[in-house]
Amino acid sequence: MEFVDRLLTCTDCGGEFIFTAGEQLFFFDKQFKNDPKRCKPCKCKRAGVGLHPGSGPAAAGLSRTETRTECSECGIQTTVPFKPTQGRPVLCRQCFQIKQRAAAPGTATSAATAELMASSELVPVSAEMIAAAAQAPRA
Repeated sequence: MEFVDRLLTCTDCGGEFIFTAGEQLFFFDKQFKNDPKRCKPCKCKRAGVGLHPGSGPAAAGLSRTETRTECSECGIQTTVPFKPTQGRPVLCRQCFQIKQRAAAPGTATSAATAELMASSELVPVSAEMIAAAAQAPRA
């Protein structure tokens, strides 16, 4: 099916606007049955978006979904900005940040750090050993 730009009339302001071929393709893909009735400025005014600088979903009275749940790591009650799916762990902010830092490349895990701190045996390290370690490929 081939789409061609069409000229439509806005029901609010009476002005003409172009219903582009790309927009028509989008409407077709989404299986929308009706053509748009309003131009973009009137559509934004009607939705209450773009009236003031910095306006957005929160200014329009929309909020993110907040779900109360239990952290899979520490067990405390927490609020997350999404609806959890079954079979996937949900972490509180603190556990998420800890896990994120542990997963970052080049950082030691908390267990390895604790083991090093508990070790009372100190081994002298030369500058050559540090330079060689820095140049070694990482897994």
